[in-house]
Amino acid sequence: MIVSDVIINDVTLQPLTGKVKDLKEIFDELTYSHLPVEKDGVYIGCVSENDVRCFEAEKSLAAYQYSLSPFFVRNSDSLLDILRVFTANSTNLMPVLDENTNAYLGYIELIDLLGILEQTPFFSEEGNIIVVEKGENDYSFSEICQIIESNDGKIYGCYINKFSKGIVQITLKINHSMMSEILQTFRRYDYKIISKHEDDNFMQNLKERSDYLNKYLNI
Repeated sequence: MIVSDVIINDVTLQPLTGKVKDLKEIFDELTYSHLPVEKDGVYIGCVSENDVRCFEAEKSLAAYQYSLSPFFVRNSDSLLDILRVFTANSTNLMPVLDENTNAYLGYIELIDLLGILEQTPFFSEEGNIIVVEKGENDYSFSEICQIIESNDGKIYGCYINKFSKGIVQITLKINHSMMSEILQTFRRYDYKIISKHEDDNFMQNLKERSDYLNKYLNI
């Protein structure tokens, strides 16, 4: 992703010396959770709408400088880095600073970032989601890739979605090829399959054996 492609400049930096009532009017017109603030032409942080609603209208923002949150991203940051900063600060507006000069370049909207994320193969390509689980010292991504690719599968993306008590849980998106064989191979390598799959022969075989045993016991 090229950050410059999604930078917006229609909201200017708000002066620290400005009145709180002016900020309230801007928030009334916009849907942003935060607004960027400057002091002497330099970005110093963002003020949140929730805070501004509690401030005295006739005071200047300088009286509440302590409330500013100094989050931002660089124009050289990656998609995941930017998304992490969005999440950490519960905002839908992210200031962008130049990586060399620290100059304020504009901002990114969360909805635009999510739109770019939706265009990545992990979300846009048709495929199957597999969630596997294994000890955090026992798994490896090279092994996971080998399991999928040795069964003629292709990986569209993967991420670790959980660490808990020495267990790691990994979400994978793959094409539709050889699903049952891939699941069986994961089990042979001691991966636990967390996700449910209609074409999982292992679960179907267990069900058939269970039905047969129940029928036998009821004779």
